[in-house]
Amino acid sequence: MGERIAYVRVSTIEQNEARQVEELKKHNIQKWFIEKISGKNTDRPEFQKLLGEILQKMLEYIREGDTVYVHDLSRLSRSTSDLLKLVEFFAQKKVDLVSNKENIDSSTPTGKLMLTMIAAINEFERQNLLERQREGIAIAKKEGKYKGHSVKKIDSALFDKIYAEYKDRKISKAEMARRLKISRPTLYKLFADKSLP
Repeated sequence: MGERIAYVRVSTIEQNEARQVEELKKHNIQKWFIEKISGKNTDRPEFQKLLGEILQKMLEYIREGDTVYVHDLSRLSRSTSDLLKLVEFFAQKKVDLVSNKENIDSSTPTGKLMLTMIAAINEFERQNLLERQREGIAIAKKEGKYKGHSVKKIDSALFDKIYAEYKDRKISKAEMARRLKISRPTLYKLFADKSLP
């Protein structure tokens, strides 16, 4: 049985998070992540840093079987494309998402359908992007300009040992990457390739 986790965000330091906290208390939350930050942060566009350090910590903390509760979906993101990325991230990790305001619960058939539709739109956009990338690579190869990327080999026994610590919530993904001596993007690629939560 997973944990019940709440993510609360208010737009500025002056705003009070009490209303959101009060609304979410009915879910018997076991772990709270409360953030005070602007919804738009153009200085840090990377997915893991879209909205701030607290969201990043929550994304690293959640495990398969957990449920994340928000007062409304705009608390997670002001941008549709960023929200789609987060919805997909939760789906990949097998983490349920519940939003009070929109009355969405991804553990229910209707909630799953709504989030599946959101994810399908994102998948369509990504496939279009990949197609454009493939066309660009084909042109670059033809012109002799494409070099490609090599991925560092990682000892599978070491990875399994460190991954076990991550699953037990003893270390974060950042610590995993540091101990494996790889970048965070490389670690995320490894997770995706191995279909890990």
